[in-house]
Amino acid sequence: MIANIVSGTRRRTRVATGLTAVLAAALTLPVPAHAATTKFDGSWSVVALTTSGPCDASYRFNGQIGGGTIYYAYQQLEVVGRVEANGAVSVKITYGSAHAEGHGRLTETHGSGTWSGEGPDGRCTGTWSSTRQSSQ
Repeated sequence: MIANIVSGTRRRTRVATGLTAVLAAALTLPVPAHAATTKFDGSWSVVALTTSGPCDASYRFNGQIGGGTIYYAYQQLEVVGRVEANGAVSVKITYGSAHAEGHGRLTETHGSGTWSGEGPDGRCTGTWSSTRQSSQ
């Protein structure tokens, strides 16, 4: 995935990866040492589907939630957000000029929601679903 982002040889994939990474990033977080534990902490698997726009059809990601705070950064990619006590998920992502946001809800075992974003090739929207793999 990062190879596609950095290479620049597949512009559509680079933008699409940036836009849908919002979903994965919500579940690929380093846990701050001072973070309080939440019932959503642990390993998660996420599937993101594109329903409209020039993005790739689907993406699968694995990652972590820790302390309810969502933060992930790698090179130009930055994701910030939050999982509330009631399971509401809200994340924002930027990658260069591309930006996206995702919203949804988690239970202790599953989650789902929607995402939308804008990049150099146009607007994309989609859905995401997640399954908890293990708790921390």
